[in-house]
Amino acid sequence: MVYLSKSKYCGLWQCPKILWMRKNMPDKATIDESVISRMEAGNEVGDLAMGLFGDYVEVTEYDGDSLDIAGMIERTKIEMEKGTPVICEASFSFNGLYCAVDILKKEDDGWSIYEVKSSTKHQDDGKGTKPVYLADIAYQKYVLEHCGVAVTGTYLVCLNGDYVFDGTLDLTRLFVISDVGEELGAESDKIETNLAIAEKILNDDHEPDIDLDLCCKNPYDCAFWDYCARNVPERSVFSIYNLGFKEKIELYREGIIGYPELLKHAPEYKPLQNEKRLRQLEYGVYDKGTYVNRKKISEFLDTLSYPLYFLDFETMQTAVPVFVGTTPYTQVTFQYSLHYIEEEGGELKHKEFLAESGIDPRRSLAEQLCEDIPMDVCVTAYNKSFECGRIKELADAFPDLADHLLNIRDHIVDLLVPFQSGWYYNRAMGGSFSIKSVLPAIFPDDPSLDYHNLEGVHNGSEAMTIFPKIADMQPEEREKARHDLLKYCELDTFAMVKVWQALVGSVS
Repeated sequence: MVYLSKSKYCGLWQCPKILWMRKNMPDKATIDESVISRMEAGNEVGDLAMGLFGDYVEVTEYDGDSLDIAGMIERTKIEMEKGTPVICEASFSFNGLYCAVDILKKEDDGWSIYEVKSSTKHQDDGKGTKPVYLADIAYQKYVLEHCGVAVTGTYLVCLNGDYVFDGTLDLTRLFVISDVGEELGAESDKIETNLAIAEKILNDDHEPDIDLDLCCKNPYDCAFWDYCARNVPERSVFSIYNLGFKEKIELYREGIIGYPELLKHAPEYKPLQNEKRLRQLEYGVYDKGTYVNRKKISEFLDTLSYPLYFLDFETMQTAVPVFVGTTPYTQVTFQYSLHYIEEEGGELKHKEFLAESGIDPRRSLAEQLCEDIPMDVCVTAYNKSFECGRIKELADAFPDLADHLLNIRDHIVDLLVPFQSGWYYNRAMGGSFSIKSVLPAIFPDDPSLDYHNLEGVHNGSEAMTIFPKIADMQPEEREKARHDLLKYCELDTFAMVKVWQALVGSVS
């Protein structure tokens, strides 16, 4: 007999090795802040969706810190016999297969399954349902039907990407419900085969001999990637700049993995003949120092003028919108750092803004930004599409500030360009042109530029997670969190200053 929950079945569906690893080596999973945030968002959305059809009964029960599955199954049976219209976390078990249905709704001729996901879907989106969602729902339907339940409907519930919060949460508009009954066929047909695979995998004490493949990154990043790729060299096909994962796997299967092998086979493999990829390989193998295209960099620097500003934003996202005028997962800007130099050879100065947690930060931030950055001045950002996008959103939200905000946006120059264009490169960048890769590649021995030396906040994901929690912190903890956020964002713009200075120095 095989024992599976729906989450383990979905792991099996992605890759049988995931199922084995979860049972035998769960400590090898990599769980970062982004994964935790997605889990928290999923819980929040799931709790809200319970009220989608009015009154409901939730059968979740605990035995200490663990779910009381037997108790939940028994309560589900009682509620179904009573004819309870909506049962949340309705639990079933058949021959070792277990599932808890997010929402089980009574119909005239049976019961409907509603699976809730925290992803967004637009109302006019004609795209098919994600295959993993179909596998999830097909598994639930299989278990329920084998428990004697007449399943007459199968539905996917997602957040409505078009929903604009007006101050009062409307669940009927927050969610989009899709009938996936006609899409389940192929996945339902695979269940018996997958269960046979699961039984074989789970009864084997030896780690499955399953190598890296397309399933490792599709449809989701795998928590066990670091473990499964532990023998892959640091400079490998998987770090090649902007090469599709399918192409990477094809080369990996052929044993063309490390930089020396990749460089050797580049003449016969067209995707590797890209100028930037070839430079990455050549400098990775031979360590030629730093490549500098003086002409292109000089032309780029000529587009900058004084006073010169360096801008970086931090944002938060919530699955369920909390501020008027926002949608699910809107990037809400709550902080910025601004370094600036008023004239050539002038003093480096700094301004910053960090909103109060728990209130809509956008208006106060937009007003302060307009005070801190005059119109018609040169502003730099690193990967400017992000800052430009946030400024446009602020302009849309506050029309009285739009002229000034859009003027700032229209004068932003992207410091990413010289690196992404391949005009400045050394092997330490590893094919990545993010500020977190470029900065240590140029300044490897400067502890003041090392994000790891910061306290509390080391990256944007941590900033996004910490800021909304500050509202509920005690004063001392709140002060520490604000300090850490300010220092992190300040380093982002100081890093931009140092990178700009390195570009200037490279052509002097």
